[in-house]
Amino acid sequence: MELDKVIVIRDKTRLEQLIERFNSKAQAKFYLERSGEDFGFYEKEHDTFYNSLSEVEKAISTSFKHKVLFRSFLPTYMFAEGDLIVVIGQDGLVANTAKYINGLPMVAVNPDAERYDGVLLPHNPETFLTAIKNFVHGNHTSKMVTMAKATMNDGQSLLAFNDFYIGAASHVSSRYSLEFGGKRESQSSSGVLVSTGAGSTGWISSVFNMTNNINSYFYNQKREFDSGVDWEDDKLLFVVREPFLSKMSQIGLGYGTITRGKTLKIESKMPTKGVIFSDGIESDFLNFNSGSIAEISIAKEKANLIV
Repeated sequence: MELDKVIVIRDKTRLEQLIERFNSKAQAKFYLERSGEDFGFYEKEHDTFYNSLSEVEKAISTSFKHKVLFRSFLPTYMFAEGDLIVVIGQDGLVANTAKYINGLPMVAVNPDAERYDGVLLPHNPETFLTAIKNFVHGNHTSKMVTMAKATMNDGQSLLAFNDFYIGAASHVSSRYSLEFGGKRESQSSSGVLVSTGAGSTGWISSVFNMTNNINSYFYNQKREFDSGVDWEDDKLLFVVREPFLSKMSQIGLGYGTITRGKTLKIESKMPTKGVIFSDGIESDFLNFNSGSIAEISIAKEKANLIV
């Protein structure tokens, strides 16, 4: 397969973010150590990442043109059809990258296996180049991961690799009307979660954990529920968090499965501070205030993760 160039996606290390916050490494060290923090942890994490990044760049440069791009440039960068994406960082960076590359092949590299779980990071700095060469020769396996899409009545849209949160931006009640499967009701809750199969071990799993704990208490036996949705399934799950029953709010629509022919519609009843954000990144959001209507569906785009 034709490969024009490799785009390496990275984020700032936590040490770099601390230096930005405190204006210098010395100031950051002074503040953290005064608070009892181990500053050496951040230094080791930083050094390990840069060693891995250097190894990745060196390996790529022997065979391909490449460019390094910070995560913050993803929304504005113009990717080309012949690009292959190498993501080096934590799992969340894979999720965030997938939303902006329109199905381009992606090789995800774990730069620090001792610190990062790497559920979405099947490769390491020693093995990733083999995955790229296999892709070029057409001898590779891809996992096509289903994503979610939120489409607003004003034309804006947002993709999610793992999940959407829909509700109030702060710890106040989220107020909205929910429409699904021919039913509609007004609700007051802690917001609505929509999860893909890839996100089913993330945020929404905490809801299952809570449900399982309550069931175990009342039934005096272990009753384990989980999502039952795989990464490639054309299904999304939604759940209403902590729905409140009152004269003005109902609780009948609390959980469901979104399919290709069955979408979820939500109309905001929040004058201000209503949001829809994806993959736990609160800066990556759509305003969702009174008058806003969102339709949540399975995205046409799929993430193309080379495994």
